[in-house]
Amino acid sequence: MTQRETIGPPPRDCIRLALVGDVVGKPGRRIVCDSVNYLRQYWHIDTLVVNAENVADGSGIRCKDYQRLIDAGVDAITLGDHLYKKREIIDVLTSKDNIVRPANLPSEAPGKDCIIITARGGVKIAICSLMGRVFMKPIDCPFRAADRVLATLDSSVRVRLVDFHAEATSDKQLMGRYLDGRVTAVIGTHTHVATADEQVLSGGTGFQCDAGMTGPFDGILGRKAEAVLEATLTSLPIPFQVSTGDVRLNATWFDAEVATGKCVGIGRIELPESLLNQKRTDSNVDLRLL
Repeated sequence: MTQRETIGPPPRDCIRLALVGDVVGKPGRRIVCDSVNYLRQYWHIDTLVVNAENVADGSGIRCKDYQRLIDAGVDAITLGDHLYKKREIIDVLTSKDNIVRPANLPSEAPGKDCIIITARGGVKIAICSLMGRVFMKPIDCPFRAADRVLATLDSSVRVRLVDFHAEATSDKQLMGRYLDGRVTAVIGTHTHVATADEQVLSGGTGFQCDAGMTGPFDGILGRKAEAVLEATLTSLPIPFQVSTGDVRLNATWFDAEVATGKCVGIGRIELPESLLNQKRTDSNVDLRLL
């Protein structure tokens, strides 16, 4: 595990949130569902948010994937550029209040561009998803979309998380500084590689370029390496199947001061499935039942 296996509780008058990086396929979904109570118990996570745009065989999200994550105890789900790959999810996007689409999609796009969930003690948490434009498909300006969403929030909703689904680190760093002091945290997703730049910016916003990937690490960004290599060498349209080995969960945790919404601490989590299974064996308790 990155840095440590456990961490103490958040400071007094703070809540701890975590954003789980891109969940890939069944292996990624499995470790998320199996680790929810572990993260709450050993990492003192109050609110667990999961980027699940790749949970359906590596691209998109199905209704059953959404339901399994929520049933396991996930509090909210964010998405990215693959959100509509499984059209069945549109009904969920329009009817549920714990799943959010990128706010800089066209206004006609199905789904909510911001959601507000309630944490322990009645703390309201606003969650927004945005997509970058550098090396990504054409899309509306994420900076103006962020302004628009923030303008709709009541000042009493102080804890605010932005999942910035973007390719370029420069794009992500700009967003972090653009929103510094206006949101609690800007955490990047999409590249599937965790960055080591977690920090609290001068205005009190937690920032990290990318939370990383949750799924099999024995391939290429969660896909079987052999297929990706063959496609690269031959230019043939070879399907990329989800890999299966070395499953890990990557996430970013951050502590939010309830009174101000400012971030007062941030860090990385890397949880190998082997360690999770060992913890469950050691305690002789199925952590999903805690």
